[in-house]
Amino acid sequence: MKKIILLFMIAFAGLGAAEAQLPSVELKDVNGKRIDISKLPEEGHPLIISFFATWCKPCQRELSAIHEVYADWQKETGVELVVVSIDDAHDIAKVKPMIDSFGWNYTVLLDASGDLRRAMKVNVVPYVFVVAPSGKIVYKSSGYTEGSEKKLINEVRKLAKK
Repeated sequence: MKKIILLFMIAFAGLGAAEAQLPSVELKDVNGKRIDISKLPEEGHPLIISFFATWCKPCQRELSAIHEVYADWQKETGVELVVVSIDDAHDIAKVKPMIDSFGWNYTVLLDASGDLRRAMKVNVVPYVFVVAPSGKIVYKSSGYTEGSEKKLINEVRKLAKK
């Protein structure tokens, strides 16, 4: 009986995580502007939040793959992509030059303190969330394999149809 109760608790905890709201955490973008992450979905469009680090090669591959199709995604669904660097204070100066070198035109936020990473329970990078216009987290995924951006856009399309 204890095992059954534990299984139900785990199942319900998992459902709650998928339905969680974005936390109210304020970060700076690469230009020093303060942004409250919970306010980002206010535009009424789906939002993708991707945690990355400058030293993370899979992160670079994922964000580059998305870059190739991002303009089409935006045109089709109105999706916005926000990337969050988890680089620490020592490496934070590398973020903007890296973003510029790849030509990524994403909103880039800096989480050197790890406040947002902890609030969203991100332990590895890359880690991606899809957020509904209401601020509800509807999808999350860690790691990157070639082609996984197709799953990501399919999740966004589900929101764009609503």
